[in-house]
Amino acid sequence: MRPRHIALAVLVAALWGVNFVVIELGLDHFPPLLFSALRFLVAAVPAIFLLGRPSVAWKWVVGVGLVLGVGKFGLLFIGMDQGMPAGLSSLVLQAQAVFTALFAALALSERPGRVRLAGMAVALAGIGVAAVDEGAGGPVLAFVLVVGAAACWGVSNVLTRRAAPKDALTFMVWVSAVPVLPLLGLSLLFEGPDRDAEALAALDWSGAGIILFVAWVSTVFGFGAWGFLLRQYPASSVAPFTLLVPVFGMSSAALVLGEEVSPLRWCAAALLVGGVALTSGVGPPAGSATASVRRAAADAHAPRPADPAAPPPPGASASRTPSTPTSPDPARPGTPPAAAPRPPVRAE
Repeated sequence: MRPRHIALAVLVAALWGVNFVVIELGLDHFPPLLFSALRFLVAAVPAIFLLGRPSVAWKWVVGVGLVLGVGKFGLLFIGMDQGMPAGLSSLVLQAQAVFTALFAALALSERPGRVRLAGMAVALAGIGVAAVDEGAGGPVLAFVLVVGAAACWGVSNVLTRRAAPKDALTFMVWVSAVPVLPLLGLSLLFEGPDRDAEALAALDWSGAGIILFVAWVSTVFGFGAWGFLLRQYPASSVAPFTLLVPVFGMSSAALVLGEEVSPLRWCAAALLVGGVALTSGVGPPAGSATASVRRAAADAHAPRPADPAAPPPPGASASRTPSTPTSPDPARPGTPPAAAPRPPVRAE
C-alpha cells in the first residue's frame, strides 16, 4: 500500500476507536436500535439529495446497507447496551479481520501469503491476550452479539470489494439510507414506541453532537474512506488495519470513561500493532498471485547471458546467429519451437 493510503487507513482506525466511546455515551441518551437508525438517517439526509445515484448495481447498495447497517451496527449497539464496555467492544469486533480473510478467500479467491498469515496470527494473539485480561466474567450474550457484528462486518467488506464503487462517498451515503426504515421498525417492535418517543423528546445538544459524530465523521467519512481503500487493494490487505482500532478504543476509553488499561492489555496492543505492520507492510498485496505468475513468465522469457565457457549445443553451427528462434514465441502462445538448422555434411 502507498504511504498516504496507509496513513488514511490509520486515521480511519483512530476515528473508529474513539467512536466506541461516543457510542457508549450515546446509549445513555437513546435505546440501541433507535440510536443506530438515527445515525444512518443523519448520515443519509440531506447528502442523498445532493449526490448522484451510486455507480454500482442496487443489489450491492441494499446488500451492504442491510449487512453493515442492520447486521453489524444493530448487533454492536445492542451488545454494548447489554453490558459490553467500549474498550472490550473495540477489541472483540476486530475478529472481523478473520471473517474478512475467510470470506474473501471463498468469494474473491484472495489468498494471503505466509508473511500476512504470520502477521494475522500475531495480531490475533494480541486480541486473545486482551480478551483473557478483560473479558473474564463478562456478559456472554453481549460478547456473542459483538462477535456476530464482526462477522457481518467481514461480509460487508467483501461485498464492498465486489461492488467496487467508483465514488466511495456516494456509495456510503446511499448505503446509509438502506438500514433506516428496518432499524426504525425493529426499534418500534422491540424497544417500544413509548421509549423511542421519550428519548426523542429528551434530545439535547449533547445527544445531537453524538449523533452528528457517529453519522458524519465515523460513518460517512470513515466508511467512505474505507470503501475507497477496498476498491484499491484486496480486502485481506485493508481489513488488518482495523486491528489498530482497539488501540485507540482502549486508550480513549481509559481517558474519557476511566476504563482501566492493564500492562497485559498494553502487551496485547503491542502485538496488534506488530501484527498489522507485518500484514500490511511486507511483501506483495494478498491475492497478487497473478502478479507473481507474470513475473515468473517474464523471467522465463528474459534473455540470459551466454556462458563463454559452455560448449555449443549439439548440432549447432558456428555461424548461427543469436536471432535464430529456439524457444516458443512469447508473443504467440502455442507456437512450437523452430527446428535448429542442421550442420553441413563434411566429406571424410
